[in-house]
Amino acid sequence: MIFRRRKEALISEALGVSDVPAAGTSLYHDALARLWRNKAAVASLIVLALLVIVAIAGPWFIPHNHEDPDWAAFRAPPSLDSGHWFGTDQNGRDLLARTLFGTRISLLVALIATVVSVVIGISFGAIAGYMGGRIDQAMMRFVDVMYALPYILFVILLMVIFGRNVFLLFAAIGALEWLTMARIVRGQTLSIKQREYIEAARASGLSNTQIIFKHIVPNLVGQVVIYATLTIPEIVVVESFLSYLGFGIQEPLTSLGTLIAEGADVLEVLPWLLWFPAAFLVLLLLSLLFIGDGLRDAFDPRDR
Repeated sequence: MIFRRRKEALISEALGVSDVPAAGTSLYHDALARLWRNKAAVASLIVLALLVIVAIAGPWFIPHNHEDPDWAAFRAPPSLDSGHWFGTDQNGRDLLARTLFGTRISLLVALIATVVSVVIGISFGAIAGYMGGRIDQAMMRFVDVMYALPYILFVILLMVIFGRNVFLLFAAIGALEWLTMARIVRGQTLSIKQREYIEAARASGLSNTQIIFKHIVPNLVGQVVIYATLTIPEIVVVESFLSYLGFGIQEPLTSLGTLIAEGADVLEVLPWLLWFPAAFLVLLLLSLLFIGDGLRDAFDPRDR
């Protein structure tokens, strides 16, 4: 995957977070203060917030719908006078409305798939690390096998077998994006389970499930936040790539990947159909990556 190596490196540098029990909140207050001192991360947060607000609220304030064609403005170039600020496509549909709607769909796919991958990755990794022994070995060998599979090909195969359903796209991407999180959580759990407060929890009679989800998982908040922030742009790229190949979001819905694919086909005659969706995608990816870098630095124990 395009972001996988970068994501593993960035999260690995923040692995010292779990050395402090979850009861100590000063760690997260200090991390938040360091994050706000990072100008690039703060600027990216502002850009991301603006993109989200515009994508959600923008379609309510523009006079055009993303599906309805303007019969008098086929292939119209960008113009403030015509009311089509980003121009129109081959069918006379307003590109601004379609770009905002596509940004909303791309973010929705990324968020839901990220939540799915985080839940699976944390549960799988924490159980494997805490149980240890043969259970740990068997579970991690399964992760190794999943890593060896061609990711994009596997997602495409699921889409071909079960149909091009947007909800299946959420599940297919999320169900295959948890592998890195599982490895990281497993490694941290191996360290955390040897600490005194875990021994005290065992002595008090708590079950393995209670220890894992009440005492181990809460100490992984830093890694989870960083992982989620860096996973969202990766999933956006995957969804865009699938849509470019024709296996992603389908009409009447649209996404940034779908719009970029349409724009690439007519780049020579209608270049604005590629410019604006690509600009939105670049802004979205860069802001998320800078936020991920900022979170990595904020949670880095060497900066305390």
